[in-house]
Amino acid sequence: MTNAIRILLLPILLAACAAPAGSQPNILLIYVDDLGYGDLGSYGHPVIRTPNIDSLAADGLRFTANYSPSALCSPSRAGLLTGRNPYRTGIKSWIPEASGIYLRGEEVTLAEVLREVGYDTAHIGKWHLNSDLGSDSEPQPTDQGFDYYYGHNAFQIPTNRNPVNVYRGREALPPQDGFTADLYADEAIAWLNERDGSAPFFLYLSMAEPHTSFENPDEYNAMYAQYSNGEVVAIPNGMTDPPKEHLVARGPGEYYANITYMDAQIGRVLHWLEQNGHSEETVVVFSSDNGPVTDRWINWWEVNAYGSTGGFRGRKHFLYEGGIRVPAIIRYPGVVEAGSVTDEAVTGMDWFVTLAGIGGGQVPDDREIDGVDIKAVFDGGQLPDRDLFWALKAASDLEFAVRRGAWKLMLDSDRVPRELYNLDDDPMEFFNLIESEASVTRRLATAAIDKLQSIQDDPLRPDINVGYVQ
Repeated sequence: MTNAIRILLLPILLAACAAPAGSQPNILLIYVDDLGYGDLGSYGHPVIRTPNIDSLAADGLRFTANYSPSALCSPSRAGLLTGRNPYRTGIKSWIPEASGIYLRGEEVTLAEVLREVGYDTAHIGKWHLNSDLGSDSEPQPTDQGFDYYYGHNAFQIPTNRNPVNVYRGREALPPQDGFTADLYADEAIAWLNERDGSAPFFLYLSMAEPHTSFENPDEYNAMYAQYSNGEVVAIPNGMTDPPKEHLVARGPGEYYANITYMDAQIGRVLHWLEQNGHSEETVVVFSSDNGPVTDRWINWWEVNAYGSTGGFRGRKHFLYEGGIRVPAIIRYPGVVEAGSVTDEAVTGMDWFVTLAGIGGGQVPDDREIDGVDIKAVFDGGQLPDRDLFWALKAASDLEFAVRRGAWKLMLDSDRVPRELYNLDDDPMEFFNLIESEASVTRRLATAAIDKLQSIQDDPLRPDINVGYVQ
């Protein structure tokens, strides 16, 4: 073949190598609320039954070092949907009602990226990226790339049974009859059924469970009755005064039941994919927004949550491993080997970049993106060395953390290095090496300061200083 012929054929060859029309996979992103690293059977829990999520792991790739963008819900969700460190978006903690904090319209979400290349988009479940669902002054899910929305904001009121704070679009709905897990599964299936099917879909299914306050169908509580003490009495939330008479530690049975019930409803959505011939053309990602509420309760509404960090130190609200290392699973038929496991360190911000690429979307190039494309790990590859960084104003004065390789450094709110751990030798963060590893401390402290300066200089960062709110 002559060079002239090669040149003439080059556009044809390139077009043949490109993804053919209609080849974009569907994307189902399942993000659950306060689920710990150790709260699934596939991640080693000895009691909780999660057959549907475990089947995802059996059919896909399970991550052992997946990190949430933050140890609290709102910043984690901002990081997940934008690929940017939450502090860049101005969301530094969870968003209180009527605080005026919200994800700015200038941010580009995964839904916007995918809708731009032809996806139908829906968000069903928890939003919590503004302080007023339904407001005309704060962007809503349907303003930020989602064609359809049904769900709640911060937490279900009074519990996840018959919630009174569910919206469809901007419309506040009357009390919904049922549990949020089945309500959201029902709504997801209804939306999938009602589509005309000519376009691929992006469904962001953000379950309420196992965030407190929760209730369960009787048959699920009965599965774990041996782990509960006394009569099951719900602890309602959203009240002016705490219901002190209900604050009785009854053991982990109800928490276990809540996760198994959530798993069953997720299973219904996965079953719909299978029954309707979409399993092989749908990428499913499952993860949690932050670490769990363990039995070391901080707030009254946490009573009877018994989350497992899988042995890692800390819990929700803290930047120790237990607060930020969370489960993650991807099922990607034809790409990911069934039953595979990776220990590559990834973050929730990476899912923005990776899923945008899978869908053929364009990651914004006019702003700093902190996530990276992790498709290399899908077939056992490795990622380049990089610094992973967290910032969180919360219950601890350790506000910043940076990890590179095995080393993790934690700094206080004055940016002073306080604790250094080698996670290969000490994954439970028992042994502070800050005095014996001065050179590592200096290197990681410099990386943290550089990242903070980058955030400070970010032209899109709003002038918001949200502190920790009880």
